[in-house]
Amino acid sequence: MEELLELKQLLLRGDIPNSLVIVEELEEMGRKEIIRTIRSYAVILLLHLIKQQAEQRTTRSWDVSIRNSILDIQDENKRPKSKGFYLSEAELYEVLESAYQKAINKASLEVREGRYEPRELEDLVDRETLLNRAIALILAENRSSR
Repeated sequence: MEELLELKQLLLRGDIPNSLVIVEELEEMGRKEIIRTIRSYAVILLLHLIKQQAEQRTTRSWDVSIRNSILDIQDENKRPKSKGFYLSEAELYEVLESAYQKAINKASLEVREGRYEPRELEDLVDRETLLNRAIALILAENRSSR
């Protein structure tokens, strides 16, 4: 809120260069919040994909959670006015990569009733296959909702 008040004062004084600096800061803050939100949904998505891969099975609950996480990521990534996306495919992949370790940690408590330590669980799953599947699911949802 402070930034908006400062921006208003700069604009009223006609200080466009410093106003643009504030606008860029506000854009960056918004982008960071979008990334943080997408990352939290990505953890849930990856958690259930890890469980599916490690246990070589699925449940309706996991399937619904996967679908909902994909929809949440898609919704958060949409630019409402331009009909585009905040994050590119490469940036989404980076967010998935950054969420992976947290998902492994959480999954270690759930796979086979918490039988594996995170390191052991990582040995059971194929990280690249999992991340590629997650990005493919997200992109398929993006294409189908256009």
